[in-house]
Amino acid sequence: MEIIKAADVRQFLEDQKSVIVDARGGPDAFERFRSAHIENALFVNLETDLSVKSDNAADGGRHPLPAPVTFGELLGNLGITPESTVIAYDDKKGANAAARFWWMLKAAGHKKVYVVSGGIEALQKAGFRITKGAAPQPAAAPPYNFVDYQLRYVDADEVADATENPDFLVIDVRENYRFVGESEPIDLVAGHIPGAVNIPFAGNLDKDGNFLSSSELAEKYKSALGTRDPKHVIVHCGSGVTACHTLLALADAGLEGAALYVGSWSEWSRNDRPVATGN
Repeated sequence: MEIIKAADVRQFLEDQKSVIVDARGGPDAFERFRSAHIENALFVNLETDLSVKSDNAADGGRHPLPAPVTFGELLGNLGITPESTVIAYDDKKGANAAARFWWMLKAAGHKKVYVVSGGIEALQKAGFRITKGAAPQPAAAPPYNFVDYQLRYVDADEVADATENPDFLVIDVRENYRFVGESEPIDLVAGHIPGAVNIPFAGNLDKDGNFLSSSELAEKYKSALGTRDPKHVIVHCGSGVTACHTLLALADAGLEGAALYVGSWSEWSRNDRPVATGN
């Protein structure tokens, strides 16, 4: 179980070792947090905590991973230790920074980390108190010690090789209009990686914006993978963030081992690599 319902969060928070984290992205992430968040939630910023921006997205994409030692220091500052139970939510139905935070914590070797289905809206509907202002100051812990990210992540050359191998599957989770190249609102070039298939991350959610059940996600992705081993799956998006939403869905469905292409379309499209359009 990687995804939990808002109604089940309270039982996790009864444990004094539990930490609830509000993870958000975008230039106004902190302002949105200050205006409304769950009481006692700590704040994590996708732009400054969960990525290290470079001057050129051609080198690692728009949201490159921070060094393990840097992320370990952040976790320590949040009071997160290997014994902590971490509950993460965001204001994008779990599709944005919460899923990225989940992936990074799992990749750091952390065992107990969960994403709230439906995000802050679901928590509010479940009766959690919404508050304003800055986050509380947690009791700092030592830096979280891990040497490298332990979940699989790949570079552009590995993605290119995978698209040539029928035993592998490259999944692009962006909206279909971006995949087919109708328009591109963020990156410089419209289209997709040749050989990739489009399974938009929004399809992981029901009409109310909650994650499909584990069994529904399993049925959906077993159909997509066919006979392929989940370890032969690579997932990407625009910049390695919403791809984590699908990696979360795969893990919750029991299909462990898929890799993240962190640089994603933001890196691929800036490096004179082949581009396809249409379906």
